[in-house]
Amino acid sequence: MAFQSPLRLMRLDEVLDLTSLSRATLYRKIADGTFPTQHKVGNRRCGWRTWEVEVWLRNPASFTMADLKREAA
Repeated sequence: MAFQSPLRLMRLDEVLDLTSLSRATLYRKIADGTFPTQHKVGNRRCGWRTWEVEVWLRNPASFTMADLKREAA
């Protein structure tokens, strides 16, 4: 398997496949602060950082945005 940078951005369909969340649930979790926010790449394009989604995948039931700050430190 090829190395994938943790800074790589994942598109919406990839995030949905990986997490098994519906689009509505994903955006609801973002609004609640229980899923990492997307990062704008262009006018009509955004993505999620791979490492942020991986942090969420380790503990999806109790994830908060503070988990990302702890992980980045």
